Amino acid sequence: MFMKKVLQWIVGILVALCIVVLCLWGREIRTLSTVESVGGNEYLYQMEYKAAYDLDDIIEHDIDENSELLDYIMGRIGKGLPIKMKSAQVADENGEMGTLNCTSFQAAKADGNGFWYGRNYDYFKNPTMVTVSRPKKGYASIACSDMSHFGYSLEKLPTSFMAKLSCLAAIYAPVDGINEKGLCTSVMALPKQASQQDTPKHDVGTTIIMRLWLDRCATVSEALALLETVDVRHDAAVGSGYHYMVADASGDCAVVEFDKDGGWKTMIVRKEKGENSMLVTNHLLSPKYYTEEPDPAVGNPHSKSWWRYETARAYLDAHDGKLTLEQAQECLAQVHWKDLVWDNGTVEDTQYSNVYDQKAITLDLRNWNDYDHTVRFGL
Repeated sequence: MFMKKVLQWIVGILVALCIVVLCLWGREIRTLSTVESVGGNEYLYQMEYKAAYDLDDIIEHDIDENSELLDYIMGRIGKGLPIKMKSAQVADENGEMGTLNCTSFQAAKADGNGFWYGRNYDYFKNPTMVTVSRPKKGYASIACSDMSHFGYSLEKLPTSFMAKLSCLAAIYAPVDGINEKGLCTSVMALPKQASQQDTPKHDVGTTIIMRLWLDRCATVSEALALLETVDVRHDAAVGSGYHYMVADASGDCAVVEFDKDGGWKTMIVRKEKGENSMLVTNHLLSPKYYTEEPDPAVGNPHSKSWWRYETARAYLDAHDGKLTLEQAQECLAQVHWKDLVWDNGTVEDTQYSNVYDQKAITLDLRNWNDYDHTVRFGL
């Protein structure tokens, strides 16, 4: 009889613990249960984000450093437990970081029925996460993340339930994406040009501004209006700054940059009227700084930013800025990297090539220069 009561007591405690865990982490557990490799590719993952997140709260915290963002994320996930996460995105002893050497464009569809948004993400070999989110207050979206930003590598992958825990950070770390209204955005690096906007407005970091756009904006005009309500601050410890492209389903498109010699004031370059396409790589386009000759004060000559810009521009112009899906993919293929060896011995590749359909709200992704296989994602 005594043992029976002990057993009942133990079972009761376990049930109570399970109820507590489900109450505290039920949505996180459901999210982690959706993490899986795509098509058997161990370096490409997908996840449907079902947990809660509060963008107003993160804005209130004025987080502008990656380490602070990761601590904030782990604080929300851990519910007070001392869980830690580290990013692989840090500068070396010279204050330099392997620069994300990316290409983005918007182009009209050849059939006149909408627009494509193309994006090469060029960086060191890391796994990729595609996250679908459907927030209660905000637009549903598909977004891509470099998983090294929240602790993963080719040697550390989310192959077990506990190893998947850091995947929850992906919602805060998009590097490109599309929302249900057809708004697309992506980020490109600019060496040693980390925006340090400093006004009484709240601060947001490199990727949080993109999550805000995806969740809250349907048009470029709305995205630029939102931009005026916050200070965008890039983590100076990373050793790189950034500019952004944002484009909507109507064909409006803009590049957002920051004036490095003018107090980091926002500079906006808009797609010209009558143009079918707009393009950006890794150098400033704003008239104050734009140059047709490679200049390290303006961008990244080592990554051949100007060559990539000229090559992709020539391809777009040859088609009058109107492309089929296959041509949009080919435009990206013409400026991709494969086994680019840097001075420190690291090897850079085009981690993925994305073409977003801004009308159908789909993503066609080709991972690591595998141009024989396209994976499609949708809402």
